[in-house]
Amino acid sequence: MDICIDFQAGVTQTAGVGRYTRRLIDHLGPLAAADGGSTVRLFYFDFRRHAQPPRITGTVVRPSRALPGRWMNAAWRMISYPDFSVFAGPADVYHFPNFTVPPVRRGRSVATIHDISFLRFPQFAEPRNLRHLTAMIPRSLARADAIITISHFSATEIADALAIDPARIHVTHLGVESGFHPADAADVSAMRTALGLDRPYLLTVGTLEPRKNHAFLADVFERLGAAYDGVLTIAGAPGWRTESILERLRQSPRAADIRILSHVPESLLPALYSGADAFLFPSFYEGFGLPPLEALACGTPVISSDGGSLPEILDTPAVVRPGTLDAGIWAAAVSDLLRENDARRTVRRGTGRQHAARYRWSETARRTWDIYRSVLT
Repeated sequence: MDICIDFQAGVTQTAGVGRYTRRLIDHLGPLAAADGGSTVRLFYFDFRRHAQPPRITGTVVRPSRALPGRWMNAAWRMISYPDFSVFAGPADVYHFPNFTVPPVRRGRSVATIHDISFLRFPQFAEPRNLRHLTAMIPRSLARADAIITISHFSATEIADALAIDPARIHVTHLGVESGFHPADAADVSAMRTALGLDRPYLLTVGTLEPRKNHAFLADVFERLGAAYDGVLTIAGAPGWRTESILERLRQSPRAADIRILSHVPESLLPALYSGADAFLFPSFYEGFGLPPLEALACGTPVISSDGGSLPEILDTPAVVRPGTLDAGIWAAAVSDLLRENDARRTVRRGTGRQHAARYRWSETARRTWDIYRSVLT
């Protein structure tokens, strides 16, 4: 079985789809190596030769340096030409992990559609990306032999909103990497020094964009007042429509106690989660919701909204879900969590870690491999 995976997001995006693509490949490679005669080929455009080619067991890297990728995306959107295989070469199955499927007339095609937030909350989408998805998704659905999504919530949304036969949709939950576990005191101390976190902190992790609802966290943090003598730490790269978010944070009476960490190395994330007093995730909508699971894996208590898939993914008593985006109720929930005695916190941490352990990238890859086989048979 010859698999070709569009690896463009894996070399251009640090979070979100890029991270999904890299972690999936990490575990698909060994599956291909163990499955005699199978190969996984990673294709991407690298016109300026800036990408760092991944080195993963069981995979072959094939970049194209003939044309800029953005030119090809424009051609595929406007005239559905040329065929993807002209650049990527022939394959039995082509997997497109970033929502859209270009024209490909040989082999089978699999698309990962992570969620339909661009339809449910178009006001939160980056305009250019919204235009691209609106134009390409109908064509992509027609081209794909199978559709992967990352939660049962998203599967139902896709089937209902896009009038797709549910039998074509396959759910592969995301995974938590084995490196996410409670960090020891030395690692937390080193992380604090590296990131300049010398006080207790509440944490959220996610791209800075309106859908993540960072401005709401400022409301919650302000309501805590002097009862919490720590900082609100927001770890996430700038996304789109960030200016109003940043302005809200700058205008906060507690602006001096709000830290924005735009680029946190992945190697420091487990310690960052582990050192937090609590992890807060008030997102309006998620197709999955990986950061709160990673926080649970690191033994950190979580307070989360019920946005999108979160009730499905965080269905555990270890997580506090206030059920409403009311800043006063959230502030009270944070205060209650911080006042919990050691015994209760120990139980919560253990329950959270057990829940997060159910989600593994190896299982994501195994299910994906089975989908490749199913579209061929």
